[in-house]
Amino acid sequence: MPRLLSVNVGLPRDVTWNGKTVRTSVWKSPVSGRRMVRKLDIDGDAQADLAGHGGEQRAVFVYQMDSYHYWQSFLDRSDFTFGQFGENFTVEGLLDSEVCVGDSASSSPATLCTTNAACTSATPLPRAEKIGSRRWTGRTMS
Repeated sequence: MPRLLSVNVGLPRDVTWNGKTVRTSVWKSPVSGRRMVRKLDIDGDAQADLAGHGGEQRAVFVYQMDSYHYWQSFLDRSDFTFGQFGENFTVEGLLDSEVCVGDSASSSPATLCTTNAACTSATPLPRAEKIGSRRWTGRTMS
């Protein structure tokens, strides 16, 4: 049974990557209480690049705990926190191999539909900066 572990939000910020400034919203932090999911985002959250990985069809980014465990093992890390990968919802029980485009999940009154089955954002570099490892970027796909 799928379970929501954390709701994470964050606002765009500029980071330096290889001498260039990149605008990203990958820095997310867990919040308590309820948050309204809107057409383009969640209250308290904003997307830096609506063309690359935002907009109505990608308003909420979901990441599952099995992937957390994989990356912790691969990168030999144990310090990851919810929102580490820039996700809005950290979940368990929604395996990548079992979720398909068109699937939906409902928690009254909201219904969310899977519209993009990407493993990561189209721009992994800011996420690698946050995670602190370039080893991560070569192992992901968008």
